[in-house]
Amino acid sequence: MVVTVCMVSDFFYPNMGGVEEHIYNLSQCLMEKGYKVVVITHNYSNNVGVRYLTNLLKVYYIPIKVFYNQCVLPTMISSIPIIRYIFVREQIQIVHGHSAFSALAHEAMLIGNLLGLKTIFTDHSLFGFADASAVITNKFLQITLAGCDHCICVSHIGKENTVLRAGFEKCSQRVSVIPNAVDAIHFMPRPELRSKDKIVIVVVSRLVYRKGVDLLAKIMVEICEKYPQTAFLIAGDGPKRWLLEEVRERKGLQHRITLVGMLQHSEVVHVLNRGHIFLNTSLTEAYCMAIVEAASCGLKVVSTNVGGIPEVLPDDLIYLREPNVSSLIDGLEIAINDLENGKCICPYECNMTIRKLYNWENIAKRTVKVYDSVIITGPTKPIHVQLKRYLSSYVWPFLLVVSLVHLILKLLEIIVPCDSIDKVKNVYNKDLKKTNCT
Repeated sequence: MVVTVCMVSDFFYPNMGGVEEHIYNLSQCLMEKGYKVVVITHNYSNNVGVRYLTNLLKVYYIPIKVFYNQCVLPTMISSIPIIRYIFVREQIQIVHGHSAFSALAHEAMLIGNLLGLKTIFTDHSLFGFADASAVITNKFLQITLAGCDHCICVSHIGKENTVLRAGFEKCSQRVSVIPNAVDAIHFMPRPELRSKDKIVIVVVSRLVYRKGVDLLAKIMVEICEKYPQTAFLIAGDGPKRWLLEEVRERKGLQHRITLVGMLQHSEVVHVLNRGHIFLNTSLTEAYCMAIVEAASCGLKVVSTNVGGIPEVLPDDLIYLREPNVSSLIDGLEIAINDLENGKCICPYECNMTIRKLYNWENIAKRTVKVYDSVIITGPTKPIHVQLKRYLSSYVWPFLLVVSLVHLILKLLEIIVPCDSIDKVKNVYNKDLKKTNCT
């Protein structure tokens, strides 16, 4: 019997980021293992309707307007008809939501619970507890985890953070740690592409506050003034790009600081292989995919010592520093001196280390174990049991939302019965050519 999984998130291709990469690569490896996988996300410009990606991965770009930061407005009810139709048509058994920021994932998991499907949530980020956005996001997470069957975090510090934010202490056995991975074969070192005349410091990041762009703006000026043999190559875009452009223009560093803007993920490796040092200035990270990709390409990694980053790379592959300008500059100076003195690990050895530590085949195996554990948990829970679980989130008005969604689903069953919806046959073609999952 083919197990059918639906990945749901506001963040997917053509948008670029760690969540997008995680969903895509995990889906490819699950398909290789015989699972049927479909993806639901909102429309991106011309991407509306059904699209097929590599190995016939089916993606539903449903026509919902973006509200803020590539997320839909969390109405909880406006998407019910189309999400229900997709779940029934594709004969979905497991709904796998990604990212606490994704309103679409929260909605789909609620609908999946009420339809009697198994639900799993992967939390990719760390959050605080004090500011308004964190309070709202944490409440959404608390509600979602109260109803879902299992939660996956990408680091141990992420698990602790999620358990605390969601008030999940009594149910921590329902939380697993499965890290991200990287296609180390794609991110192969190319030392011949690196400049012999200067040391290139690479930054690949969304240019937003939490990625430490304010720190980066000060660091690149001081490093350029102190080390004339250095240059910065910055890939990424975001609301903080203006700050880097302003600093570059004011200091006259156009020839030393290059901003290449947003890249396709396939292009990131070419940028990394032009550099010698990778700089990560994030103020918060559950798991940083960028530093793994950089290490796979053989770059020296200088990073802030925050969140789950200390868990990611061995000590000999990373220079960990406190998230402030002086400490990060110290880290860069050590890396520059090591390069000039020939204190370097062979880039191909770095790649082999990453290949052993993080590969999608291993991640997929661990995810399959979670799927198997929720499938055998038993039959669907009746509505009164589900309401009791949501009651544990202490957001009692949300019970009205759950009841309303339940009634809408019952009404839709009368108007468009499940039996009247054409079902897609769950057929797995073992002869289909697969991509490399290592």
